[in-house]
Amino acid sequence: MPEPSASAAPAAASSSSEPSELPLAGHWSRWRIALTIGGAVLLTALILYALQRLTQQIRYADLLAAIRATSGMGVVLSILATAASFIALSGYDFSSLRYVGARVKPRVVMLTSFIAYALGNTVGLGVLTGGAVRMRMYTAAGVEAPQVGRAIAFNALAFGVGISTLGALGLLWGARQVADVAHLAPNLLRTIAVLLLMGVAAFITLCAARPEIPLGPKLTLRLPAARLALQQLGISVVELVFSAAALWFLLPHADVSFAGFVAFYAIAIALGIISHVPGGLGVFEATMLLAFSGRLPVDQLAGALVLYRGVYYLLPLLVAVAMLAVFELRSGVAAPVTRAAARLSPAFLAAFAMIVGVMLLVSGATPATDEAAELLALKVPLPIVEASHFIGSMAGIAFLFIARGLLHRLDAAWWAALGLTVLSFWLALPKGFAIGEMVLLAFLCLTLIASRKEFYRRASLLSQSFSLAWFVAVGCIIAVVFWVLLFAYRDVDYGNELWWQFAFNANAPRSLRAITGIAALALVYASWQLMRPGSGAMTPPSDEELLRAQAIVRQQPRAEAALALTGDKGLLFSASGNAFLMYGKHGRSWVSLFDPVGPVKEWPELIWRFMEMASAHGGRAVFYQVRPASLPIYLDTGLHALKLGEYASVPLPDFTLKGSARANLRHGASRGEREGLSFEWREGAAVADWLPELREVSDGWMAEHEAREKSFSLGRFDERYLQCGAVGVARAQGRIVAFVSVLITEQRIDAVVDLMRYRPDAPKGAMDFLFAKTLLQLQSLGYQSFGLGMAPMSGMIEHPLASRWHRFGRLLFAHGGQFYNFQGLRAFKEKFAPTWEPRYLVAPGGLGPLLAMTDIAALIGGGLKGVISK
Repeated sequence: MPEPSASAAPAAASSSSEPSELPLAGHWSRWRIALTIGGAVLLTALILYALQRLTQQIRYADLLAAIRATSGMGVVLSILATAASFIALSGYDFSSLRYVGARVKPRVVMLTSFIAYALGNTVGLGVLTGGAVRMRMYTAAGVEAPQVGRAIAFNALAFGVGISTLGALGLLWGARQVADVAHLAPNLLRTIAVLLLMGVAAFITLCAARPEIPLGPKLTLRLPAARLALQQLGISVVELVFSAAALWFLLPHADVSFAGFVAFYAIAIALGIISHVPGGLGVFEATMLLAFSGRLPVDQLAGALVLYRGVYYLLPLLVAVAMLAVFELRSGVAAPVTRAAARLSPAFLAAFAMIVGVMLLVSGATPATDEAAELLALKVPLPIVEASHFIGSMAGIAFLFIARGLLHRLDAAWWAALGLTVLSFWLALPKGFAIGEMVLLAFLCLTLIASRKEFYRRASLLSQSFSLAWFVAVGCIIAVVFWVLLFAYRDVDYGNELWWQFAFNANAPRSLRAITGIAALALVYASWQLMRPGSGAMTPPSDEELLRAQAIVRQQPRAEAALALTGDKGLLFSASGNAFLMYGKHGRSWVSLFDPVGPVKEWPELIWRFMEMASAHGGRAVFYQVRPASLPIYLDTGLHALKLGEYASVPLPDFTLKGSARANLRHGASRGEREGLSFEWREGAAVADWLPELREVSDGWMAEHEAREKSFSLGRFDERYLQCGAVGVARAQGRIVAFVSVLITEQRIDAVVDLMRYRPDAPKGAMDFLFAKTLLQLQSLGYQSFGLGMAPMSGMIEHPLASRWHRFGRLLFAHGGQFYNFQGLRAFKEKFAPTWEPRYLVAPGGLGPLLAMTDIAALIGGGLKGVISK
């Protein structure tokens, strides 16, 4: 059962000739946010009110008894129906890919469909969440991004037509039963159903009559063939029938026909989608309770709905998380699609962490079983029981905030989630022998460990900025948990003395203290977040943005622009989308790396927008490693340019190993050949087969040098990133002993060295051999230059009247070897007899450059700790 929803239309870019539109757009954006938040609060209140009214006759103990009384065969049939539903869901993807003319292996389609719907059903906003999954995996399978986008739109339309058809058929067959609840005439409902079916028939007829319809002067909609539309309609109906059956098998079947049930099910699903609540949670349940509370025992109906959430939503998510964990463990040798799936694990673990957090909160608000209480009284001291209950609830609210860090691949979030998981696992025992909690927590712990390498972004959890909407969502969750508490202790008379009762069977006081603690913790954290000065934050690029950037990088000559594809820098696109600027943030410094990428005519717009963005957050705009030719653009903004050093570039058309200038390089290459080294070269996806062995070389090099991965202006060992460029390797006796990764573009004009790593036991001269062969390889491919990177603080002016910055640079270059090997790096590059070009830092005056350089060093080193360590 997919969960599509309409995504927000992209805001139109305003031109400079229409400044009056900007304030209106800003006001509308603020109003839209306020209305969205207000709507979420109101919807939550309405859902809780409806659930309160509909469950007045239910007791918590009766609900648990109904769940336990569900037959094992019913649960098995529900799981089978869920599996059949997800298999049918893959039909959406098969049809949509056929519609856009893309060919993908069936097993890839099945895998992508399952993972996308497992996440989309749970998180909601299926077009966005499931669409992001499809964008990543289908592009890894070789489908162009525009084709994937059209396939996603086709899926959303197909689901809308399918649920309309199924709902209409259900109304025709079960109009009398629906009429009793809706208080409408059966014939009116049948008329509505007929009109819906006529609309669907008209759409299929239109598909048969013409291939496309105009939507505007320059926009047309290509319609699917009538046969494909009918096929997709059949898939939609079959899938919704199976998803309805997953709940049907869990119900006591009194006098409810399946046709009438399917009609209400379709209505409940539609209302859940319209509400935009993740998974339609609460809306779906309220609708089903309203529809069948008069025909079925309410406690059994509520128990079936709870089990249905576990079977249809939680179980597929757990299976998907387990699959991604397995892919993560074998991603080094897996196919590109499997590796793309493995890189989705942070999003799934974030969703799983949210579910675990809600589970811990609900656990803290509900009583332990009588058997558990009696066993605790015999085995565990009361203070430990009280403390575990309270701390477990605090861990639940912490998971809701940590989930955001997991989504952004933060290293600190991974450690916090792992620590909280282990703590909560052991707290589940004295809390009430919650075996189910322990199983889920153990599963989360294992999947976190398996996916460790995906959480590589070093940032403090406390530095995360949470939007008001996020806190409203957390507040709504706390409100729901509070309602659960009231539901669980409906028979308990409230009194002030409850707060101070401490006993093994005093469940209500324990839960009251827990809900008060989590509300207080959330309020304090929200107040601190919302009241502290906002310095802004760098937003990591989405998969779609990375694909857009990759398309721009491929079509321009500067290979260093490929560093945007590491994913650790924000991307700011021009209004046309044909150019972008990559940037990072540390402290108050907003640092743009290199010049903008794309047409030069769009650079001034990007530079000014970046400066405005930094200024709006009280920060300083800095531009790092700017080329001399582009300096006038920056100087026009009023910033100051300071020389950073010189960039080495080897001209390739006339490159040769002959002559005294390259004697050292020639001797090293000759020595490598004498020692039996051989050279190989691969580009793009062809690098994939080398990745496991390259990982061994990289790990050995880092261990030998006691180093860690850098970031921002330097590449890192990332499997997806390495496959965006080229790799040259040196082999000795059949195994790879050294490699160099090279940034390239489709223009084949400029190439830039990136990673250089070798085994500790590599033969002497292996790197000289590798570089010489790489240069000759690039020369044979027609490249014009090979960039060796910058030599910091080199080439500073030695005149007595030189500025203080140049005198400081010369001093650092000559005597700063204990901090950085300035002279050694320059000497290494000189072996290639390169040409040298200045590189500049553009920053505000005063102390701005020194503060900016500190922040840039922290960005490269992964934090201030990385500045003083390798």
